[in-house]
Amino acid sequence: MQNLFVINSALSHRLGRAMATALVVVFWDVSLALACFFGAGALMDALPWLRSIVLGLGGLLVVCIGVGLIRSEADISCDKDMNHPFAKIILASFVVTWLNPQAIVDGTIMLGAFRAALPPGGDPCFIAGFATASFVWFNTLALVFNRLGSKINVRALTWVNRVCGVMITLYGLKLLSTLVLL
Repeated sequence: MQNLFVINSALSHRLGRAMATALVVVFWDVSLALACFFGAGALMDALPWLRSIVLGLGGLLVVCIGVGLIRSEADISCDKDMNHPFAKIILASFVVTWLNPQAIVDGTIMLGAFRAALPPGGDPCFIAGFATASFVWFNTLALVFNRLGSKINVRALTWVNRVCGVMITLYGLKLLSTLVLL
């Protein structure tokens, strides 16, 4: 969901706004990684009700985001910069990162496993590498799609959004089914 958010931002905003959006996503991505790396998994293991809340609310949120993508028409005009408050971008990037149960569960499992496998004292290098990778990835997405914007038409992007929306909706339904099966 973060990738799609950055891509849509890059296609619908000027380069400066697209890069600023990518940096906000990097901030939330790294902050979530730190939380996962240093113990969100242990917290959810200790408090099963918290895992249920994350799966339930997160599943509903993911379904809503997916359905919204399916129903929306893409907009790749650059005139949004004037009327789109940056606070809204900050909030939306928080939502697609911190309220994304896939990111929380996968991050907790993956980063927790990496932490367990690291040699003593390896934490700072691992986190620095993760932060660097996040920075490079999201900024590259923003730059490439912003530059390709004139070559991508609205119809193609609308269909990309709809296909992604279907996949995201199905993932949200999977999360909700996991909750029911707990």
